[in-house]
Amino acid sequence: MRINNRKITAIRPIKITPNIIDNADGSCMIEIGKTRVICTASIENRVPFWLKNTGKGWITAEYGMLPRSTNQRMSREAKSGKQTGRTQEIQRLIGRSIRACVDLEKIPEKQIVIDCDVIEADGGTRTASITGAWLALKFCVEGMMKQGLINKSPIKSQIAAISCGILNGQVLIDLDYEEDSAAEVDANFVFTSDFELIEVQSTGEERTFKVDDLNKMLDLVKENSHKVFEAQKKAI
Repeated sequence: MRINNRKITAIRPIKITPNIIDNADGSCMIEIGKTRVICTASIENRVPFWLKNTGKGWITAEYGMLPRSTNQRMSREAKSGKQTGRTQEIQRLIGRSIRACVDLEKIPEKQIVIDCDVIEADGGTRTASITGAWLALKFCVEGMMKQGLINKSPIKSQIAAISCGILNGQVLIDLDYEEDSAAEVDANFVFTSDFELIEVQSTGEERTFKVDDLNKMLDLVKENSHKVFEAQKKAI
């Protein structure tokens, strides 16, 4: 049994507050346990230079953690003048995940920027960011259609993400910070509502792991995936 009597096969409670930022084209705050992330979507009337005059749009993401999102204050990355490798890795993951569910030809010559800002971190910030980013995009797209900026929704599928890991030889789902920091194996799964996989990240931190371990984690994620999608639908 884990903190708050949570079973090793159970995810933390999910709460999503839609349209939390009035200035954004789409937004939400996602809370998974004590982890809280604000996700926003912004429309830009431009695309990267390699997409100019191709008729395609683009979606990219930025990710950051506020100084007191962690137990001890972190310095702002802007102060050092560059992003950490971890930040770059996570925002690329978010961008790839969101683009996988979008027909970019249906947002011609437009870029949507997804911002994921962690205001409290207790494990699973990247998976929470992806789950919230999809909702911010959904709200943004609905607004674009109402404004007549696009005719049809470019979103091809609903997506979400859940973390897993192995701690003391046990497979756990949706690790909090204490569990994640001690885990022997870390994994993150991004998937559609039909449980088609978008990305699987799995790393042995302190030991190797078997294919059976990976399959156990996949099974746990699949069993719990409907809970994340239901939380998204409730917010919509």
